[in-house]
Amino acid sequence: MSSNTLDFEEPIQIVLKRIEVLKLRPRTPERHEELQQLRLKLDVLRKEIYSNLSPWQQVLVARHPDRPHTLDYVDHIFSEFTEFHGDRRFGDDPAVVCGLAYLQEDPVVVVGHQKGRGTRDNIRRNFGYARPEGYRKALRAMRLAEKFERPVVVFVDTPAAYPGLDSEERGVAEAIATNLREMSMLKVPIIVVISGEGGSGGALGLAVGDRVLIQEHSIYSVIPPEGCAAILWRDQEKKVSAAEALKITASDLLELKVVDEIIPEPLGGAHVDAQTAAKNVKRSIVKNLNAISQTGIDELLSSRYDKYRRMGDVGLTTRTADSPKVTEDRKANSGISKREGTESVR
Repeated sequence: MSSNTLDFEEPIQIVLKRIEVLKLRPRTPERHEELQQLRLKLDVLRKEIYSNLSPWQQVLVARHPDRPHTLDYVDHIFSEFTEFHGDRRFGDDPAVVCGLAYLQEDPVVVVGHQKGRGTRDNIRRNFGYARPEGYRKALRAMRLAEKFERPVVVFVDTPAAYPGLDSEERGVAEAIATNLREMSMLKVPIIVVISGEGGSGGALGLAVGDRVLIQEHSIYSVIPPEGCAAILWRDQEKKVSAAEALKITASDLLELKVVDEIIPEPLGGAHVDAQTAAKNVKRSIVKNLNAISQTGIDELLSSRYDKYRRMGDVGLTTRTADSPKVTEDRKANSGISKREGTESVR
């Protein structure tokens, strides 16, 4: 039984404690019957609570300390994982892990953010806040994937890119921008799994792919709710309202077509049963990878480009680039006399 309990999980925790106490006592028919009833009650409670989570509660579940991280999924899903270290320019970033592995019998490259377990490990992993060398290491791995024609599987789980002075000095914005450009043109299939907290550009720096999958209780947002509240209301206590306004839950993102599929989690969240969560993730990865692996490179890149161009389309009527109106506007704008142009320069 985990000691990391969220506020709204208290009723669940009470039942779990009662189950643990009964397990320690001598087994009798009466106690066996009581255990069965408590387990049924536990399932009912979890289903009731987790089917009615608010957006802010979803944020808390996505950040749960016991939630599986990238290396947990690597252990459960892949085999023969060989990790890469270093970006060949500055150093290694433990907040990003990547390497070669096998998915069933097929070779792949795995990339992902990595949070720590406990205080010491979290400090070493920088709490999942990646620095520029992390993104450059990931890109080095993905370029190797392209060279050897291996699909890329990415796990996204970060609050944001690290905003510290040393990170800015080494060009974190440039590193993320370069990844966005290079991943959009990478000539191998890319599967992205939002496995926890997908926050800001730190998430997007690894999240350009042909299929973007999200676990049921994960989130994906342009900014963490606390940051949004501080900017819009100048009050971080408005984070609950910000979480609702940002539309960051899996169901909202699927409706907005930011993600392609929701991966179901075990009852009570992935932190309750990491093995079942990993089985669900693996099933979805294999299915989607098989669906796109037979696609030609040109078609793959074109579909990837169109996928991201469509994001943000909320049904507004827009004119195409070659529409008569745009053509007329271009002609009008290009009709500035040389004299006017010269006067402007002067």
